[in-house]
Amino acid sequence: GEPIPCVLDSVSPNPKYVVILFPGGTGAMNPRMRDGRLVYDFAGNFLIRARKFFVDEDFATVATNSSDSEERIQGVLDDIKRRYPNAKTYLAGTSNGTFYTMKLAAYLQDRIAGEIHSSSRAQIYSFNAKEFRNRHLVIHHVNDWCRVTPYSAALRSHEKFGNDFIAMEGGISTGNECEAFAHHGFNGLQRTTA
Repeated sequence: GEPIPCVLDSVSPNPKYVVILFPGGTGAMNPRMRDGRLVYDFAGNFLIRARKFFVDEDFATVATNSSDSEERIQGVLDDIKRRYPNAKTYLAGTSNGTFYTMKLAAYLQDRIAGEIHSSSRAQIYSFNAKEFRNRHLVIHHVNDWCRVTPYSAALRSHEKFGNDFIAMEGGISTGNECEAFAHHGFNGLQRTTA
Protein backbone atom coordinates (compact mmCIF):
# COMPACT_ATOMS: atom_id res chain seq x y z
CA GLY A 1 0.00 0.00 0.00
CA GLU A 2 2.97 2.37 0.21
CA PRO A 3 4.61 3.98 -2.84
CA ILE A 4 7.85 2.41 -4.08
CA PRO A 5 10.24 5.05 -5.43
CA CYS A 6 11.93 4.03 -8.64
CA VAL A 7 13.40 5.41 -11.84
CA LEU A 8 12.51 3.64 -15.10
CA ASP A 9 14.85 4.01 -18.09
CA SER A 10 13.65 2.57 -21.40
CA VAL A 11 13.93 3.46 -25.07
CA SER A 12 11.72 0.66 -26.36
CA PRO A 13 8.02 0.07 -25.65
CA ASN A 14 8.79 -3.67 -25.58
CA PRO A 15 12.22 -4.47 -24.15
CA LYS A 16 13.21 -8.12 -23.96
CA TYR A 17 14.89 -7.65 -20.58
CA VAL A 18 14.39 -5.43 -17.54
CA VAL A 19 17.16 -5.11 -14.95
CA ILE A 20 16.19 -3.94 -11.47
CA LEU A 21 19.11 -2.01 -9.95
CA PHE A 22 19.91 -2.08 -6.22
CA PRO A 23 22.56 0.57 -5.43
CA GLY A 24 25.19 0.20 -2.73
CA GLY A 25 25.89 2.51 0.16
CA THR A 26 22.75 2.93 2.22
CA GLY A 27 20.81 1.63 -0.79
CA ALA A 28 18.47 4.62 -0.66
CA MET A 29 18.17 6.51 -3.94
CA ASN A 30 15.17 8.54 -2.75
CA PRO A 31 14.16 9.73 -6.24
CA ARG A 32 12.11 12.93 -6.21
CA MET A 33 11.27 15.92 -8.34
CA ARG A 34 12.93 19.25 -7.54
CA ASP A 35 12.29 22.34 -9.65
CA GLY A 36 10.89 20.18 -12.46
CA ARG A 37 13.95 17.89 -12.51
CA LEU A 38 14.42 14.35 -11.25
CA VAL A 39 17.04 14.19 -8.50
CA TYR A 40 18.14 11.28 -6.33
CA ASP A 41 20.80 10.29 -3.86
CA PHE A 42 23.77 8.12 -4.82
CA ALA A 43 23.78 9.25 -8.46
CA GLY A 44 27.51 8.40 -8.52
CA ASN A 45 26.91 4.79 -7.47
CA PHE A 46 28.23 2.28 -10.02
CA LEU A 47 24.87 0.80 -11.07
CA ILE A 48 23.14 4.16 -11.15
CA ARG A 49 26.03 5.72 -13.08
CA ALA A 50 26.23 2.77 -15.51
CA ARG A 51 22.52 2.27 -16.14
CA LYS A 52 22.72 4.29 -19.37
CA PHE A 53 24.92 1.52 -20.78
CA PHE A 54 22.27 -1.10 -20.04
CA VAL A 55 19.44 0.71 -21.80
CA ASP A 56 18.86 0.03 -25.50
CA GLU A 57 16.18 -1.52 -27.71
CA ASP A 58 16.44 -4.82 -25.80
CA PHE A 59 17.08 -3.63 -22.22
CA ALA A 60 15.32 -1.35 -19.74
CA THR A 61 16.30 -0.62 -16.13
CA VAL A 62 14.37 0.11 -12.98
CA ALA A 63 16.53 1.73 -10.29
CA THR A 64 15.05 1.58 -6.82
CA ASN A 65 16.03 1.60 -3.17
CA SER A 66 17.72 -1.62 -2.03
CA SER A 67 15.58 -3.74 0.29
CA ASP A 68 15.12 -7.33 1.42
CA SER A 69 11.33 -6.91 1.62
CA GLU A 70 9.62 -9.60 -0.44
CA GLU A 71 6.44 -7.50 -0.56
CA ARG A 72 8.36 -4.50 -1.89
CA ILE A 73 10.25 -6.41 -4.59
CA GLN A 74 6.99 -8.10 -5.60
CA GLY A 75 5.44 -4.65 -6.06
CA VAL A 76 8.28 -3.72 -8.42
CA LEU A 77 7.93 -7.04 -10.28
CA ASP A 78 4.17 -6.58 -10.64
CA ASP A 79 4.70 -3.12 -12.14
CA ILE A 80 7.31 -4.44 -14.58
CA LYS A 81 4.99 -7.30 -15.61
CA ARG A 82 2.16 -4.83 -16.20
CA ARG A 83 4.36 -2.59 -18.36
CA TYR A 84 6.37 -5.28 -20.15
CA PRO A 85 4.51 -8.60 -19.93
CA ASN A 86 6.96 -10.50 -22.14
CA ALA A 87 10.25 -9.19 -20.71
CA LYS A 88 12.62 -11.33 -18.66
CA THR A 89 13.58 -9.64 -15.41
CA TYR A 90 16.93 -9.65 -13.63
CA LEU A 91 18.02 -8.10 -10.33
CA ALA A 92 21.46 -6.46 -10.12
CA GLY A 93 23.00 -5.26 -6.89
CA THR A 94 26.32 -3.63 -6.15
CA SER A 95 28.30 -3.47 -2.90
CA ASN A 96 25.82 -3.20 0.01
CA GLY A 97 23.03 -3.84 -2.51
CA THR A 98 24.28 -7.43 -2.79
CA PHE A 99 23.34 -8.00 0.84
CA TYR A 100 19.74 -7.75 -0.40
CA THR A 101 20.21 -9.63 -3.69
CA MET A 102 21.56 -12.59 -1.71
CA LYS A 103 18.78 -12.37 0.90
CA LEU A 104 16.07 -12.31 -1.79
CA ALA A 105 17.58 -15.14 -3.87
CA ALA A 106 15.31 -17.91 -2.57
CA TYR A 107 12.18 -15.79 -2.94
CA LEU A 108 13.09 -14.69 -6.47
CA GLN A 109 14.33 -18.00 -7.89
CA ASP A 110 11.03 -18.73 -9.66
CA ARG A 111 10.00 -15.10 -10.18
CA ILE A 112 12.89 -13.64 -12.20
CA ALA A 113 15.39 -14.92 -14.75
CA GLY A 114 18.43 -14.26 -12.57
CA GLU A 115 20.60 -12.03 -10.41
CA ILE A 116 23.86 -10.15 -10.83
CA HIS A 117 26.01 -9.53 -7.76
CA SER A 118 28.75 -6.91 -8.35
CA SER A 119 31.40 -5.80 -5.84
CA SER A 120 29.70 -8.23 -3.49
CA ARG A 121 29.76 -8.08 0.26
CA ALA A 122 31.97 -10.66 1.97
CA GLN A 123 28.91 -12.92 2.51
CA ILE A 124 29.26 -13.96 -1.14
CA TYR A 125 31.95 -16.30 0.19
CA SER A 126 29.26 -18.69 1.46
CA PHE A 127 26.60 -17.93 -1.18
CA ASN A 128 25.89 -21.00 -3.30
CA ALA A 129 24.09 -19.67 -6.36
CA LYS A 130 23.71 -23.21 -7.70
CA GLU A 131 21.03 -23.81 -5.03
CA PHE A 132 18.64 -21.61 -6.96
CA ARG A 133 16.70 -22.40 -10.14
CA ASN A 134 17.49 -19.12 -11.89
CA ARG A 135 20.84 -17.77 -13.12
CA HIS A 136 23.36 -15.87 -11.00
CA LEU A 137 26.50 -13.98 -11.98
CA VAL A 138 29.18 -12.61 -9.66
CA ILE A 139 31.29 -9.69 -11.00
CA HIS A 140 34.19 -8.27 -9.02
CA HIS A 141 37.24 -6.11 -9.67
CA VAL A 142 40.51 -7.87 -8.82
CA ASN A 143 41.76 -4.66 -7.15
CA ASP A 144 38.68 -3.95 -5.04
CA TRP A 145 40.36 -3.21 -1.70
CA CYS A 146 37.18 -2.30 0.19
CA ARG A 147 37.27 -4.16 3.51
CA VAL A 148 33.60 -5.26 3.32
CA THR A 149 33.74 -6.44 -0.31
CA PRO A 150 36.98 -8.42 -0.71
CA TYR A 151 37.79 -9.84 -4.12
CA SER A 152 38.93 -13.05 -2.40
CA ALA A 153 35.36 -13.74 -1.19
CA ALA A 154 33.91 -13.43 -4.70
CA LEU A 155 36.64 -15.62 -6.16
CA ARG A 156 36.10 -18.19 -3.41
CA SER A 157 32.37 -18.39 -4.18
CA HIS A 158 33.31 -19.31 -7.73
CA GLU A 159 35.92 -21.86 -6.68
CA LYS A 160 33.82 -23.41 -3.90
CA PHE A 161 30.38 -23.49 -5.52
CA GLY A 162 31.04 -22.98 -9.23
CA ASN A 163 29.16 -19.66 -9.24
CA ASP A 164 29.45 -17.95 -12.62
CA PHE A 165 32.13 -15.31 -12.19
CA ILE A 166 33.74 -12.44 -14.10
CA ALA A 167 36.91 -10.82 -12.74
CA MET A 168 37.39 -7.26 -13.98
CA GLU A 169 40.75 -5.50 -14.35
CA GLY A 170 41.81 -1.99 -15.30
CA GLY A 171 39.98 1.28 -14.95
CA ILE A 172 40.76 4.16 -12.62
CA SER A 173 40.79 4.26 -8.83
CA THR A 174 40.46 7.57 -7.01
CA GLY A 175 39.44 8.42 -3.47
CA ASN A 176 38.16 6.07 -0.80
CA GLU A 177 38.62 2.40 -1.74
CA CYS A 178 34.99 1.64 -0.75
CA GLU A 179 33.47 4.39 -2.87
CA ALA A 180 32.07 4.50 -6.39
CA PHE A 181 35.08 6.12 -8.07
CA ALA A 182 37.56 3.48 -6.90
CA HIS A 183 37.96 0.01 -8.45
CA HIS A 184 35.14 -0.95 -6.09
CA GLY A 185 32.78 1.04 -8.36
CA PHE A 186 34.36 -0.14 -11.65
CA ASN A 187 35.44 3.44 -12.33
CA GLY A 188 36.40 3.78 -16.00
CA LEU A 189 34.87 0.36 -16.73
CA GLN A 190 31.17 1.24 -16.53
CA ARG A 191 30.40 0.38 -20.14
CA THR A 192 32.49 -2.81 -20.13
CA THR A 193 31.06 -4.06 -16.83
CA ALA A 194 27.45 -3.25 -17.69
